[in-house]
Amino acid sequence: MGSAASAASAASDAAPPPPSPAQPHGAAPPYGVGLAGILPQKPDGDDKKEEKVDYLNLPCPVPYEEIQREALMSLKPELFEGLRFDFTKMLTQKFALSHSVLMGSLEVPSQSADVIKVPTSQYEFGANFLDPKLMLIGRLMTDGRLNARVKCDLTENLALKINAQLTSEPHYSQGMFNFDYKGTDYRAQFQIGNNAFYGANYIQSVTPNLSMGTEIFWLGQQRKSGIGFNSRYNTDKMVGTLQVASTGIVALSYVQKVSEKVSLATDFMYNHMSRDVTSSVGYDYILRQCRLRGKVDSNGVVAAYLEERLNMGVNFLLSAEIDHPKKNYKFGFGMTVGE
Repeated sequence: MGSAASAASAASDAAPPPPSPAQPHGAAPPYGVGLAGILPQKPDGDDKKEEKVDYLNLPCPVPYEEIQREALMSLKPELFEGLRFDFTKMLTQKFALSHSVLMGSLEVPSQSADVIKVPTSQYEFGANFLDPKLMLIGRLMTDGRLNARVKCDLTENLALKINAQLTSEPHYSQGMFNFDYKGTDYRAQFQIGNNAFYGANYIQSVTPNLSMGTEIFWLGQQRKSGIGFNSRYNTDKMVGTLQVASTGIVALSYVQKVSEKVSLATDFMYNHMSRDVTSSVGYDYILRQCRLRGKVDSNGVVAAYLEERLNMGVNFLLSAEIDHPKKNYKFGFGMTVGE
């Protein structure tokens, strides 16, 4: 009996221990309730490294003259005074005729602080030819002015732009030739105009979100030259720009995209020569059937512009601008027919 009991005791000591019971959900881990036990474990996908920026494959920046296009959309709407009616008729897929009538008032410069306005009316006839590689736009007004615009794609990267304004008055006609070159991550432009005007600008993408550029110009008739620098930083939610010129101009703008339909914009401009400082705040609100834009600036001017779509190809326009310090009030309404 003694030998049997000792054998059973030896067998029990040699047997493996029973498995530990499973921990209930939410129980403390076996290594204790320390910081490592409290923090959630990282999923496998979070171990991926951040993608490196490929500086040899940066996006192409916006044109030099359009770096503030989002801010101008909110802060510089096409305000008008009086009655306006625009009609566009498509004759073919590429050719269209347009008619525009404007009846309002014209401000006359005076030495007094009061604003002097005289009634005026204007009719404008236009012709448009639109092609993927060629664009021709002409406007002829009742006062004898002729405006023409030409855009021709010479190659996939090189384009020619011509802007001209011809008048019956001497020394008031203007013309400008622009040669635009679009690279993979940069843009360059060369300008030639009347009065011995020569200009050039260049803008380069530095990072996927930042682009920087410079410009120079020479006005031979007035013996003036200048140089300027700009930068633009944009993301999916905001756009910020900075411009500095040797003419004494410093301009900043910022646009915040609150949502796909709402944008807020502000700008600041300082003129070192005249010591003038102006700033403004504006908004751009796109609804289902209309678009509302407006601004308020530091000079006390309040403006609003409404475009409401009544039907397919028919839009109703409302424009208002109130200048409280100068007691200058402008109101207008109009309609555009045709696409």
